[in-house]
Parts: sequence; structure tokens; C-alpha cells
Amino acid sequence: MVSVDQVLSSLRNVIDPELHKDIVSMGMIKDLTINNGKVSFNLELTTPACPFNSDIEQDVRNAIANLGVKELDLKVTARVMEGRAISADELLPGVKNILAVASGKGGVGKTTVSVNLAIALAKTGANVGLLDADIYGPSVPLMLGLRASPEVINNKIQPPVSEGVKVISMGFFYEQSQQAGIYRGPIVSGIVKQFLTDVNWGDLDYLIIDLPPGTGDAPLTIAQTIPITGILVVTTPQDIAMNVAVKAVGMFNKLNVPIVGVVENMSYLECPHCKEYIHIFGKGGGQKVSEQFNVPFIGEIPLHPQIMEGSDIGKPVTISEPNSMQSLAFSKVAKMMAGRISIIAADIREQEDPASAQSQSAVPSSEASVQHNASQS
Repeated sequence: MVSVDQVLSSLRNVIDPELHKDIVSMGMIKDLTINNGKVSFNLELTTPACPFNSDIEQDVRNAIANLGVKELDLKVTARVMEGRAISADELLPGVKNILAVASGKGGVGKTTVSVNLAIALAKTGANVGLLDADIYGPSVPLMLGLRASPEVINNKIQPPVSEGVKVISMGFFYEQSQQAGIYRGPIVSGIVKQFLTDVNWGDLDYLIIDLPPGTGDAPLTIAQTIPITGILVVTTPQDIAMNVAVKAVGMFNKLNVPIVGVVENMSYLECPHCKEYIHIFGKGGGQKVSEQFNVPFIGEIPLHPQIMEGSDIGKPVTISEPNSMQSLAFSKVAKMMAGRISIIAADIREQEDPASAQSQSAVPSSEASVQHNASQS
């Protein structure tokens, strides 16, 4: 009969492909018990949107099978780690990760990317919020088909929920959808701060902030008001968009805000007849930004009429066509992004308490040994 130490020793050979650490030392093995030869434990992943979930699970099953164990009760769960330093007086203590989506210029589809990534994350089971920080031209409510004004309870704005995503936007507070937002910089900063502090966000795994284009008041306010996990930069393939995206990356580097990665939107059009990829706006802009700043290239989103149509009618493509090529592209990017956030979170945990991060393997081993011995008595 296998022992607890044998099980843990075998599982130490399973390496998380992104964190490059074994799952035992990362504390991913929970509630390990052995009863009459049956091995039971929980595999707690760092995010439900991990792009390698199925790979890790299969590696775990193989590791246990190699020990000759014939009966395994494995439950796969996930707990998103905090990817930012949250202090006791933090404005958003229940929000584990804040991801701001930025672009150097308008017209690159940044809001479309933000909305669909938020939905894709929520579909994995994560708790997600979406803050529309474009005060002058808010479009998130239209893209999600939301029209009702938020309620205010106990002086807190209650964010409407769409497709499992909590949403706040200045678009909820304009009397007409065509009403122009005419505000000077200090007022914009004040509204953005209010969306951070006076909205009942509750507990979130990810709060996605859709920034307005450029490097103005809203991005500066967010970067200087609250610790954020990082920035996702959206660009399109052509050189002019890439050159402006470089300025956005440079701004956040100066503010010491991590860059989670670069996404290239409208990368290609798939010919409906021959299935050949047509690069209408050129090729490789996102990759060039990635290489120039040594930040990850998260992925490509195709140019497709259904993406535009879904945004216009308030039914994002990740909802209206969940199995389509374009929807799966958003899902892939969302998982890659979540994986990058897990890496940032693991680095923060190790920097804050390296001794604790290195001793995670002792916790499940000790607990499991007690349960194992009890089952044999």
C-alpha cells in the first residue's frame, strides 16, 4: 500500500507549465487521505481559467497511476491568488486582481476586447467585474445590452450584472445614449475614483478596467490611486497603431505598473471560401511591441463581422456564438492572461514571504499523514 510520502514525492514531479514550480510546493494539493488503498485529494489550481488545467490534471493522474494506485478520488478546484499587494486599508480589499486594458489610440477595439475577455473569464467560474473608465465615450452598457440605471443601497452603487459580470459605466448615468460627456480633467479623475470606491464590487477574482485611449487623466488616476496587477495592451497589426501602443507601454513602465501582455486585435480575416488568413491591416504589430519591451504576446483576435454585430446588438460574440473561431480566440486570450496574472501573483507571494512560499509542501504532508495514520489504526 502506498504511503502519503510516496504520493507527495510522485506529485512533486508534476510541474506547473507557467509557474515552473511543482504543484506540491505551490500548495495545490489539499486534503490528501489514503483509506484502504484509495487515494483522495483536491487539486487546487491558481485560476479556473488556467490554460493548462487539463494538462496538469492528466499529469497528476499519471503520477498516481505510476505508483500502482488503482482507485483515485480527485477533485479539481481553483482559487485565484492575489496579484497585487492588498493592505489593511485598501480601497478594494475584496478584489484579488485589477487588470487595466489600455491602448495608445482609439479604434483598435479595446472595449470589445475588454467586454469579451470579462465574459470569457466569468464563464470559467471566476468572479469578474468590468469598470468602464471611458468617461467621455462610454460604450460598455450598449455592448452588453444594459439599460437600467444602477440602484444605490447604503450609499453604495450596486453594479448591474450581465452574463455573470458586474458592470459600472458612466453610460448608465447619461439621460440619453447620445449625450456627450463634457468634463475637465479633475472631474474625470473624480468620477473614476468614485467608481473604485463607491461601487459595491464585493469579492472579485478579476476587476477589468476598460481605459479610454491615450495616456490621459483616467489611466493616471487609476495607476496612482490603487495598486493594480497589471496592464493588458491592445493594438492592431499596422505600424501606426503599434507605434502608439509603444507610448502606452512606456507610460506604464514609468509608473512602475507591470505589463501583463500584448493582444493584437483584428489580426486577420479568414476567407469563408478557402479558409486562408488574409492580413488586411498588415502583420506582426503586436509581436513587435512584445519583442521591443520584452513582454508576453498574449494572442491574436481575428477580424470578423460577428464580433462587430454582437457588440452593436448587445450580445457579445462570446455569448451569441460561443463555439465559433472568434469566440474561442477570446477564450484562449483570457486563459493566457489569467495564467500571466497567476505568475505575477506567485512572484508577489514569494517576495512578501519567501520562507512561506518555499514551505508550502510541508502543510499538506503533515495534515495528510495524520489522516493516513488514522485510517490505518
